[in-house]
Amino acid sequence: MIVFTLLGGITAIQYSQTPLVLQTSYIYPTQRLVSPFELHDQHGQAFTHEQLQGKWSLVFVGYTSCPDVCPTTMAKLAAVYQALPDNRDLQIIFLSVDPQRDTQQKLLDYMNFFNPEFIAITGEHQQLLPLTRELGFVYAMVGEGDNYQVDHSASMTLISPEGKRFATIKPKALKMAQIPQISTNELINDLQAIRTSKRL
Repeated sequence: MIVFTLLGGITAIQYSQTPLVLQTSYIYPTQRLVSPFELHDQHGQAFTHEQLQGKWSLVFVGYTSCPDVCPTTMAKLAAVYQALPDNRDLQIIFLSVDPQRDTQQKLLDYMNFFNPEFIAITGEHQQLLPLTRELGFVYAMVGEGDNYQVDHSASMTLISPEGKRFATIKPKALKMAQIPQISTNELINDLQAIRTSKRL
């Protein structure tokens, strides 16, 4: 009888841990706490790892002078945020890796254009480099003078309400020679699936 009870318990656990069906996201097999950091946001306020607690955080790395990837992605994130039936437990974070040009006012204007509820953060490179690497991003300055560009990742990282690196969302090309991108509908689906599963 005890054996059957144990087997029944194991089966129930297996059924309750049915893998999520995700379309553009990959959950990290080991979820680690994000290391302590201190940056500042578009309002001039300190933003630390402690503000990753209590909400899902979707982080995208970029810079306000970006000519293509950043404005496209920000517009997509604005659409995703509005389309989610309940977004109170989600914060969108734009992590600028161009502190030389991305002043507080520039970040404020950029967020106000796409969505004033979004958070923009930045800091010195000695702070940004370890954080971006930990979140799975890379970036590099290209060119000289004031018109330099910044090569950077086009992926996103989802951090859990416990402050742990939970999943990565990567662009993909549906056809040969197509520029990889993250589908708006697939991102909405994944965010809903992940957040709903965590509430159960």
